[in-house]
This record gives sequence, C-alpha cells and structure tokens, in this order.
Amino acid sequence: MAGLYFEEFQIGQVFKHAIHRTLTETDNVLFTAMTHNPARLHLDEEYCKNETEFGQRIVNSAFTLALMVGISVHDTTLGTTVANLGWDEVRFPAPLFHGDTIRVESEVVDIRESKSRPNNGVVIFEHRAYNQHGKLVAICKRSGLMLRKPK
Repeated sequence: MAGLYFEEFQIGQVFKHAIHRTLTETDNVLFTAMTHNPARLHLDEEYCKNETEFGQRIVNSAFTLALMVGISVHDTTLGTTVANLGWDEVRFPAPLFHGDTIRVESEVVDIRESKSRPNNGVVIFEHRAYNQHGKLVAICKRSGLMLRKPK
C-alpha cells in the first residue's frame, strides 16, 4: 500500500512528489467541457489574445486543483484514506497556460484524533503546486480522514 496510516504522519513532514505533469490544450478543453464551464478564459483563444491581460487561454483552475491533489495521493493517502473531508483556503496566485509543467509538494500541517471515529484520525495537508519556473500557481489545505494502522 503506497499511502501512509494516521500514525505515520508527522507535523512538518514534506512530500516532494515525483510526478510532474505538462498541461496540454486537450487537458484544459476536455476538463472545461466535461464540467460544463463555458468561461471564455479557457475556451476562446481570440478573446484571451485581444481582451485579457494573459494574451492566451488559461488552464481551468478546477483542473489545477484536482491535478494538484491527485498528484499527492500516491505518496500520502492511497489505500489509507477513508474520506476526503474538505478543501480549504484554495488559492491560485498565478495562472497556468497550455504547455506549462507543474510539480507538487505536500506538507502535513496538522494531525488530530477523530472525535467520532476511534479507528481513524484527521490529517491536514497543505498542497502547493509550482510551474516549471518555480512560481507558486496553486495552494490549498486538504483534510483527510485516515485509517489507523491495523492491530
């Protein structure tokens, strides 16, 4: 099992995830279409070129969030999570564009016993995504309900 159990996490523990991902036009358009998001920022190249500060389409931020968290799963919660309890403080300080490559790191920022589930604990991760230039492009806190080690 790749994920860690509740007892194996420590506050301050940092995971530098080995998976990096180059974002393509197909990724962006497919995700945007699948989620019924008609925003011109993701779909209309001419609009973005002529009417936005970016000069080109930007990657859908919901895709960025999903990819950032998804990249973290193998090293942290694969097979050991009961549920994703929520995402908080989600921020996108800089845009991503087609052709950008992201890397992700995750830090354990809090750990606590579950008050209602004695076989579980809660781990709060801060996920951070950077582009190929090292610029922070996304950050969020994720609360995971984690399994305890089997006895």
